[in-house]
Order: sequence, then structure tokens, then C-alpha cells
Amino acid sequence: MKKRVLITGGAGFIGSWLCDRFHSENFEVITLDNLLTGNIKNIEHLFGREGFVFLEHDVTDYIHVPGPLDFILHFASPASPIDYLELPIQTLKVGALGTHKVLGLAKAKKARLLLASTSEVYGDPLEHPQKESYWGNVNPIGPRGVYDEAKRFAEALTMAYHRYHGVETRIARIFNTYGPRMRLHDGRAIPNFINQALRGEKITVFGSGNQTRSFCYISDLVEGICRLLFSEKPGIEEPVNLGNPEEMTVLDLARRTIQMIPGKGDAEGRIEFKPLPEDDPRVRKPDISRAQKLLSWNPGISLEQGLRQTIGYFSEQFTRESKSNAKSQ
Repeated sequence: MKKRVLITGGAGFIGSWLCDRFHSENFEVITLDNLLTGNIKNIEHLFGREGFVFLEHDVTDYIHVPGPLDFILHFASPASPIDYLELPIQTLKVGALGTHKVLGLAKAKKARLLLASTSEVYGDPLEHPQKESYWGNVNPIGPRGVYDEAKRFAEALTMAYHRYHGVETRIARIFNTYGPRMRLHDGRAIPNFINQALRGEKITVFGSGNQTRSFCYISDLVEGICRLLFSEKPGIEEPVNLGNPEEMTVLDLARRTIQMIPGKGDAEGRIEFKPLPEDDPRVRKPDISRAQKLLSWNPGISLEQGLRQTIGYFSEQFTRESKSNAKSQ
């Protein structure tokens, strides 16, 4: 009998790749998404295939899934600043009410649940690189706090269900991830830079550009998530960082993008600086020693490899959008 997995946020960037992974490994995949920020096109290639079911549903409402469930992966949430600044209430609700609903379902079904948390629980960190033992430096009432605190609450609730109800849980603290199926207008650094470069616009860098980020390619992250979900190692219910520790400045990322997408003018002339958003983290780099020890996991895709794949995907999307706009005029 096939194992059954429920993936919330399954039409989103990461969720859709997880749908592919589990379906390819002969799981029966049920995915929920209210399509607030998800895109049905990310999973429509799975429609009609045996063992795949899509339900358009808000995870903050009561969830009914008939039959047994073996695993739940909770990935429903707006996940980019442009989203959670426009959708602050929905972001808080999915972190609190949505997490409560899926934990209740996991308890009822005796399913193992993996929570998609985030490096944003560390806020603007005073520890570098960031270990799972670090409690973070978060502004709870700032504009980014709706996402940071939603995920911090989700972690606390997950651990409460684990300790009080004995629910099997895993927590993945996901650092910056990129790849195909991100949205053209996502607003995060890599899609933003690629989108602007393809349009021949200036690349927008906030602040001095000296703030650092660490970028993990989607296939590496999916592998880490699967290893975490299935691990039976002692202490595995504690949070685990998943990300690529190769750190670089945002300005260097902009320059690399420009090199890979040639345009008019020199590299420096194609960059435009704007004020740094409030509470934007100055540094971000995961300490992945726990993942290395418990999961034998290391990211393997270089930034150049990943960017080439991502640029190829965005180029196709950009061409489609341009043709669609031309037809509508």
C-alpha cells in the first residue's frame, strides 16, 4: 500500500518541487493550497496522474482528509517580503491557525509532521554564522515581524504538540532558496535581479549592498527536507538549518547576475542603490553542522550552476509574458 503524504502550500515554489519528489517516489500525494501566492501552473503537469490530488483550500480552515496519512509537510505561507508586507494578517494566520490545524490533523492521523520554518527566526542576527541554538534578534512589531513571529510561534506550537501530545515532528529552518518556479515578480534578490536584467532595467540594490546572504538551490533543499523527514536520529525533532553556507554580499550577487545576462552599459552603471528596508538583516549564513551530522547532507549545486538554470527558466517566463502582453494590446 502506498504511503500517503499531505503537502500544504503545494502549488508554491518549494511545495511544488516536493509534490514532484514524493510523486516520483510512488507516494500518494495530496496537496492543499488556497493559491493566494501559489501558482497552479507549478503542479498542473501532475493533474490526472494516479496518486496525485489537489484541493484548493485555506489551511487556516478545518482540514478534512479521508483515510490514513503517514506524513504532513506544512509549507503553506507567504514567503517573500513583497508578499508578507502586503498580506500581514494572512501571514500571521497561516503561521498560527494553519499550523494549529495541521498539527491537530497530524495528532488525529498519527502522522509525522515537518514544519517549514525559516532563517528569519534569527532576525537581524548578532551571532554569525547562525546555529540552531541561537534565539534570534527579532523586532516583533516591525513590518517583517509578521513573518518572523509567525514562524517562531509555529515552531513553539510544533514543539508543544511534540512534547504534550507525542506528535512526531521535524522543523526545517530554511535559508534563502532559489530556482525554477519562483515568480517573476517575487521581490526576493535573485528573481528581482534576473527580472530587471532581462527587462534591461537597472538592478536595484538596497543599502550599500554589503549585507550578506547564502543561496541554496532548490534541488539541494528538497534533498535536505526529505532526509530530515525520514531521519530517525535521536534529537531530530529539534530545528535543523537547511541552506548553503557559501556567503556573499548582495552587491556581488547583482554583479554576477549582470555578467550572466549581458546588457547595455558597464556593470556598475547598471546598478541602482535604494534605501535599505526596515529590519533588513545585515548578515545571513547557516551553520549546517547539525544537518551534516544527523542527515549526512551538504548542498552540491554551485551558485553559477543554479543561476544558469534559474535564468533559463525566467527567460522562458519573460518571453511568454512579453508575447501575452503583445497580444492583449
